[in-house]
Amino acid sequence: MGLQSTSRETPHANFDELTAFREKAIELGYPSLATGVLIGWEWLPRKAHIFTRFMAEHYRPESRPNHVYVINYKTSRGSWEPLFDKKGKPLYPLLVAELDAMKALLPTGGLMLRRDGSSLPWSGKGEMLTQVERISKKIILAAGLRPELTFTSFGRHGGTTEASASGLTETQLMKKGQWSSTKAMTHYLHHDDEAKQDAQIKRIKRRKQAARK
Repeated sequence: MGLQSTSRETPHANFDELTAFREKAIELGYPSLATGVLIGWEWLPRKAHIFTRFMAEHYRPESRPNHVYVINYKTSRGSWEPLFDKKGKPLYPLLVAELDAMKALLPTGGLMLRRDGSSLPWSGKGEMLTQVERISKKIILAAGLRPELTFTSFGRHGGTTEASASGLTETQLMKKGQWSSTKAMTHYLHHDDEAKQDAQIKRIKRRKQAARK
């Protein structure tokens, strides 16, 4: 049984809307937001993690060159997400390409996603992400998308909806989105690569099937 909606207030975007948002964000000069929504869609982290906790050293470090560390913002704990399948094929080709290029510009580490043009953090005082939502709304309207959409619509909420519809088991969804505490789910939250690889492959297959319709 799939996970139920994570919010009654936040509308969920679909994959076509995600694509339209990303294209318009790049066109308007905000590639970091294009990457940010894709991170949210694929790995299901909260917005705060993407812009205030995701560090360069979390992505393909020397000790784990084929993984990314996705932190649960609420618990400050995380999980290593495999980036490639057993044959070495990227599970997230677009995201890996974008983050590889981004990390290459951060030789000293630090926050992975920064404001386009200034390299300043996206977060303001108190780690508020007002600018992320303000500019995301600008992109949404410019792309002719539903005005009720927000940055989060494309990330954790939209990605969760797609993942659930792709046939992921409840256990896979819980692992992917880190909804359960480690203490509560310790008997089956093993963070194993095989289960996560299988979960992403299911999502990729569903996208291909939708594209053929």
